[in-house]
Amino acid sequence: MIIMRAMDAAPIPRLVAQSLADRLRVMPAVVVTGARQTGKSTLAQALAPGGRRYVSLDDLDVVDAARRDPEVLVGGDQPVTLDEVQREPGLLRAVKRAIDRHRRPGQFLLTGSANLLLMRQVSESLAGRASYLTLWPMTRREQRGLGRCGIWDELLATPDEDWLDLVAAQPDDAENWQDLARRGGFPTPAVHMRTAHERAVWFDGYVRTYLERDLQELSSIAALPDFRRLMRAACLRVGQLVNQTELGRDVALPQPTVHRYLNLLETSYLLVRLPAYAVNRTKRLIKSPKLYWGDTGVALHLGQGDEPSGAHLENLVLADLLAWRDARLDRAEVCYWRTATGEEVDFVIEAGGRLLPIEVKGAARPRLGDAAHLRSFRNEYGRKARAGLLLHTGSKLEWLAPDVLAAPWWRVL
Repeated sequence: MIIMRAMDAAPIPRLVAQSLADRLRVMPAVVVTGARQTGKSTLAQALAPGGRRYVSLDDLDVVDAARRDPEVLVGGDQPVTLDEVQREPGLLRAVKRAIDRHRRPGQFLLTGSANLLLMRQVSESLAGRASYLTLWPMTRREQRGLGRCGIWDELLATPDEDWLDLVAAQPDDAENWQDLARRGGFPTPAVHMRTAHERAVWFDGYVRTYLERDLQELSSIAALPDFRRLMRAACLRVGQLVNQTELGRDVALPQPTVHRYLNLLETSYLLVRLPAYAVNRTKRLIKSPKLYWGDTGVALHLGQGDEPSGAHLENLVLADLLAWRDARLDRAEVCYWRTATGEEVDFVIEAGGRLLPIEVKGAARPRLGDAAHLRSFRNEYGRKARAGLLLHTGSKLEWLAPDVLAAPWWRVL
């Protein structure tokens, strides 16, 4: 299924297409959320010619109708697509009533540029009536027209001892990861723009639109300069533990305000707080998360840094993992691991009762010492842990240790 088409260009397939189709065949409502400009509206419009009625709440007349007489928008026998539904959260109550009157698969496709489950204005979650999908910025393989993410499914399905052959069989498409980090994954700057200047203009407009329009729909923010200063400070802490008190001290904001602002960034999918792995799931909630961004291009633009750092390479890997995780029907968890003594593994995939630890290094020639924390993780969790995967920026594919495979990042993503 194609969900994005550039002007005068071939259609671009997206990773979530099959998962979306599967869910529409089963559930009366499917909700696709994600940051603005990830391609949700293009997805919705692509489905409209197939017999779906398409209604966008970007149209002020439609918003007015949704407030005055929502039954007009959701009624009838024809399947309906409601685009940017977060603009009128009360419309979800009318969707619920319509489903309860006559429940049928694929009745509603809803899109929103905010996590509806985290919005305080939304009292109706459509529990039992809707399936939720997140559309993240485009993965590297989506940008190349392949409509997929990295080979995470294949790694999970392949015995550890066969990983080297699996990774070696991937396309030899070496790429400068810093260029990928700069352009990010939003379709317009990532695929349709060719120069750094063009992308800078686009990112500036994106941030301004978010601050001056989208943010105000989520929560009233009077001090936009304070909010933007907090955004920039968060961009400079990519890959670090979230310390709200320290962050507030650096930007001269009280901790409760920092907490509120970070929540708003997360609700609009710009910010990602990665939880810590622990066998006891309750402990994951009380350990400090690590801070990343939904898109490295936005993070670099806001951070005004000269060059992407190794933390941005981590962020690229996480973005691919999140796109993979949220397109799956079988739920997987993505966390990080850290001990009291400072040992740390960048990412841990928990799926099928097994753990796959991943370390990301911005070096072209990883050494045996770079595998130490992966091996500590395996010693801690024993047979539950898969072999470790160390992604680096070089070209050599090898078993760095008997239980740690070192692979070029571009062979996996």
